[in-house]
Amino acid sequence: MTPSRRALLTAAALAAALGRTAVTPARAEAADPYDTLRARWLGIALGTGYDPAAEPYAGRLAETGTLARGFQQTMAPTPTSLWPGQSFDPPGGITRSYSRLWTMAQAYVQPGTGATADPALLADVLRGLDHLSATVYHPGTTPYGNWWEWQIGSPRLLMDITAALYEQLGQARIDAACAAVDHFIPDTLLTDYSGTSTGANRVDLCRSVALRGVLGRAPDRIALARDALSPVFPYVTSGDGLHADGSFVQHTWVAYSGTYGQVLLDGLGRLFALLAGSDWEVTDPNRRIVLDSVERAYAPLIHDGLVMDSVNGRAISRGYLRNDDRRVMRSDHYHGHALIAAIALLAGGASEAERDRWHALVKGWIQRDTVTPVLTSRQFGVADLARLHAVAQSPVPAADEPVGHHLFAAMDRAVHRRPRFVVNIAMASDRIAHYECGNGENPRGWHTGAGMVSWWADGLGDQYTDWYWPTVDWYRLPGTTVSTRRLPDRAGGEWGEARPGARWVGGTTDGEYAAIGQDLEGLGSTLRARKAWFCLDDAVVCLGAGITCSDGVPVETVVDNRNLGEGGTQALVRGPGWAHLEGHGGWIVPYGRLRTLREDRGGAWADINTTSTTERRTRRWQTLWLDHGTDPRDATYRYVLMPGASRRQVAARAADRRWLSVLANVGDRQAVHVPSLGVTAAVFWEPGTAGPLTAGAGASVLVRRRGRTATLCVSEPPRTGEPLEIVWDHPVRRVAQADETVEILATGPRLRLCVTPGTECRTHRCEVVLL
Repeated sequence: MTPSRRALLTAAALAAALGRTAVTPARAEAADPYDTLRARWLGIALGTGYDPAAEPYAGRLAETGTLARGFQQTMAPTPTSLWPGQSFDPPGGITRSYSRLWTMAQAYVQPGTGATADPALLADVLRGLDHLSATVYHPGTTPYGNWWEWQIGSPRLLMDITAALYEQLGQARIDAACAAVDHFIPDTLLTDYSGTSTGANRVDLCRSVALRGVLGRAPDRIALARDALSPVFPYVTSGDGLHADGSFVQHTWVAYSGTYGQVLLDGLGRLFALLAGSDWEVTDPNRRIVLDSVERAYAPLIHDGLVMDSVNGRAISRGYLRNDDRRVMRSDHYHGHALIAAIALLAGGASEAERDRWHALVKGWIQRDTVTPVLTSRQFGVADLARLHAVAQSPVPAADEPVGHHLFAAMDRAVHRRPRFVVNIAMASDRIAHYECGNGENPRGWHTGAGMVSWWADGLGDQYTDWYWPTVDWYRLPGTTVSTRRLPDRAGGEWGEARPGARWVGGTTDGEYAAIGQDLEGLGSTLRARKAWFCLDDAVVCLGAGITCSDGVPVETVVDNRNLGEGGTQALVRGPGWAHLEGHGGWIVPYGRLRTLREDRGGAWADINTTSTTERRTRRWQTLWLDHGTDPRDATYRYVLMPGASRRQVAARAADRRWLSVLANVGDRQAVHVPSLGVTAAVFWEPGTAGPLTAGAGASVLVRRRGRTATLCVSEPPRTGEPLEIVWDHPVRRVAQADETVEILATGPRLRLCVTPGTECRTHRCEVVLL
């Protein structure tokens, strides 16, 4: 059908409105504030400053048009659905219906879709909106099923559609949309910071209410949404939100920087940009905490375009969703791209210096992601593509991956970055769940918090992307110590209920190296173990002790389990006390029988997620493990992980008996000494002595000696807050510098100090000059 002249003029006017994303104070004063904010929102949501005839925009716009035509042709309203197979009954049918209408609305208002300004397409969008409003999404409906669909998923899309088609809807439809939002997101959800209205969820709720206020010309609703953001900003000491150490927690017990954290950053970026310069600008000084979090909380978890799965919660199980109209793989790179796009969006509200630093980070991630290129990522519409291309084309130099250690003690995660590899450690405690399942997702993530060690060396960016989760042996996740007792799906309960009682989980770091420990309690098992990781220059020393279990089945420590891809042929070579996997790296295992297995494993995403596809794939796996036997008592292990190392380097390190001294590896303490690095480090589960170090209570201690100076880093992972005495049996001339929390009790033949630790497992430092 040929569009009418009026329709074309309407689309042209909207396109012009999209360009008015920023206004000077004088223009803002003269213009209608609601029209100004609506035009600005459309610029944020639909994009500006791109050439619709150029790639990748032309292809993405054409795809939007094709999808919209398909939805238009198959729409078949019934009392319980808008499309066949998309019932309004849970799960998700209402939100998916609004999502399809949003695609149709975008095809109508955006250029180059092949359906731009098509009156027939507009008529069908309006027909769909009217049907949803009349049958299910209206103030007369009592919500049922998943609360998220009613309060976040559907209103967010409804407000976007209403903003885009505002001039075509008529006042009655606008009023109906606003009334629906008022009903499903009542004031009480924004005036009480509790329950599901916290963290990223609160930002989503505010997003819908703020736009409802703009579209309904209701200043009180915009003010309510703005003010309701304030509880999101401050650091928290437990539960949902950002913690001072950079951790982000959602659902009270789940490390969630990668998915819910992305939602929070993206939503705040949109709201900051929308309200900037208006009467409702977000001026709370605590918004600074959000801006600071980009480099402290999020960037350390992004590696070459991916975000580490240890902070993606149950989303690791999604893969290809059955109801995904664009067929996009929900992988670590997918979540990473979304987080990168959120940072690019939030940069618009940052200072010039911050913006340049963030753009440098984004540009570096774009350049290094060779697995799924960011600038053509299928999940993005033209708005995000335009923002990311603008960063890629900016004169700011791309930033390299940083080197350093980041300990996220409040969410039991650690990231160790070296020049040629990155390691991520995932643990669990009475604060952080073993895993999260729910909504039919991730029912077998049981051991992902049992000390799982994920790592990437050069060229291995797809290690956890390429059908990893559907095909991995869930009882043999790398780095974990587990009872082989079979567990039912969803063992331990849903939504983070599966939590151990262990308190001692955490460590200390000087920002480069670290000493980390986990008091491990097995899920659905009698297993107890003490696991320690000493993160060093080119290796991670892994110790285990006190491994005890009475389940009547073998207990294993999985040294590693590498995804070799489809039919991988990488050679595994073994030498005396070591093993090396071609293209990956190596392991030094001086004691115990290292067992190996190479096998092909098949699986489908539907095996671990009820909403995912049933397509099956096979991947080849190389597994290395230590068998502690059935019902072990006080078993131990010791191995060294060398990511990215050559065979020669691994063999040489294994032959060098002077490189590493294990000072202790027993149930109450574990400690190492690496003379070439000047490192002595210990994990004390109880008061005791290991080599030259003594702790008066549970502690993590790291000593770095450089010439005639040394730095001591101490933390108290049990988080009692009680004073902690540490002795280093080494001559010390004087203390050069110490944190306020560190009291020097004695120098001379040995150093004695007392730390007042607080309850957050933070690192306390003391720098000394040696005799």
